Amino acid sequence: MDAFARIEHRYLELISQNPNACVELGLAQRLGDLPDPSLAAQQRSADLAELLLEAIAELGDPADFDQLQDLELMRLTAEQIRFQHDLHVDGQLNLTRLPKAGYEISSGIFLLVISDPRPADDRLDDILSRLQQVPTYLQALLGRLDTPVQRWVEIEIETLQGLPEFFATIIDWASEQQYPQLTALKRAVVQADDAIERYTLQLRALPTTPTFAIGAKQAAQLVKLNGIEQSLDEIHQFACDFVQRTRAELETLRQTLNARYQLAEDTSVEQLQQYLNKRFAVDVPQGDLPAVIRRYQREADKIAGFIQARDLFPIPADQSMNIMQTPGFMAPMIPAGAMMQPAALRAGTKTSQIYLTLSESLLDEHTELGIPVMMVHEGIPGHHLQLATACLNASVVRRVFPAMELAEGWTTMLEDYMLDQDLMGELTDEGRFIAKLDISRISARVAIDLYFMTGEKRYLQIGYDVASDSDDPFDNASRLLKTVTGFTDGRVQAELNWYSQERGYPMCYLLGNTLVWQLKRDFVAAHPDMSADAQDKAFHRHFLAAGNMPMAMLRQRFEQLGLLSVNT
Repeated sequence: MDAFARIEHRYLELISQNPNACVELGLAQRLGDLPDPSLAAQQRSADLAELLLEAIAELGDPADFDQLQDLELMRLTAEQIRFQHDLHVDGQLNLTRLPKAGYEISSGIFLLVISDPRPADDRLDDILSRLQQVPTYLQALLGRLDTPVQRWVEIEIETLQGLPEFFATIIDWASEQQYPQLTALKRAVVQADDAIERYTLQLRALPTTPTFAIGAKQAAQLVKLNGIEQSLDEIHQFACDFVQRTRAELETLRQTLNARYQLAEDTSVEQLQQYLNKRFAVDVPQGDLPAVIRRYQREADKIAGFIQARDLFPIPADQSMNIMQTPGFMAPMIPAGAMMQPAALRAGTKTSQIYLTLSESLLDEHTELGIPVMMVHEGIPGHHLQLATACLNASVVRRVFPAMELAEGWTTMLEDYMLDQDLMGELTDEGRFIAKLDISRISARVAIDLYFMTGEKRYLQIGYDVASDSDDPFDNASRLLKTVTGFTDGRVQAELNWYSQERGYPMCYLLGNTLVWQLKRDFVAAHPDMSADAQDKAFHRHFLAAGNMPMAMLRQRFEQLGLLSVNT
């Protein structure tokens, strides 16, 4: 084993410390374990990260460009783990303020149920083992917590409330499979439910804090460790510029559509949105919410046919998508839709799980105009295509690295691109209006992400006249998000839930969108002799073939391959 291979082995050892990561990545190890929430376990991961960083430093820079980029990705991973271990709020470790038992218990078990290709009995054995560990896990987490964030406690309790129903479905599945240890499984579920009830009572009794901002210095470091080169203020300026452009586009579309539907000239953007939502509502007979899932599946098939007829993107043969309703325990953190990526290190078909959060109150988020945009974003050619293709990369680290601004920049770019390709035909203006209104959220995401991280209200000023005079950051943030998007109250609160916990991720949508369009414009400028169609296809091919990495590194890769002009 050469030096690079040894470092790669250390990297795999580091990222497989969390058993849930093993399930998500498709590694055949620790599948029957729950994560260890103790501070001692977090310290062990930080120590492994330090050893990896030392090994990378000792190796130096290899001559091979692929290895050079892989080492940088591994370095960023190790630095992120070390940073998250040391991250603090008002002198207190962030880890002691964050209760995530609901997510940590359920996420691995859920993937074992829906996406693990092994025989049912093998999966149920691992699920049984995990359920038996729930009481111990919860006590260890309580031992770590000290003055948790009040909003995060509320999220935790809401998530936990969905687990008994989820566990009951596992019992039903095990009964259908005639699982030999069904009695033990039922007993483990009862013990887990009881432990969750006790934990909830103890969690409610803890003193809480409303404070979760980490300050500008740590925020800047977090962004840098995500491989992002721009400063916080530069990212904020991207949002301000985006707002100006998008509002102008929406105004033009508002006038066009008001005339088309013979609405009053002064019909506002918000009123037009409400009109279109009603006019293009999905037919849901007698409250049959699964009908919405079936409508999404038909749209996915339609888009696949559209892409195939035009050969717009290279699509791997061995890939698939499952579209399903968001389980109750996941709904607090998934406002409308989300995608669970394929298991990057498992052989075989690369399968994504697409979740749709459905309820009567959220039906306005799922319309005949919004569904095509959602499927472009989450499915093919969006997240599913990019991540399924990355899973086939020769580089291990480029299969698994969480490059959020690359992934979200790709998908948000495609929302415009696919409309430009006439995906929605005569409804292109309507679809673009809804898409532009929906994508307006990404400017608010930048503003709120920066505000939540730093605590500085100035970041909420992106061009909207919205008051930010509340002492509650969630009140200030919800005012902006509601004004920008017109989202339902339920979606606004769910969005803010994950903004607050996934620091640095919400900004990646607009940042990535800006950087992807910049890269494409520079690529097009470097290939003036190619037709527009050929430019598009070549850009898509090189983008997807690169795998997962920050946009700054992708630009370096394009430069290395001679795909950009010298002066770009």
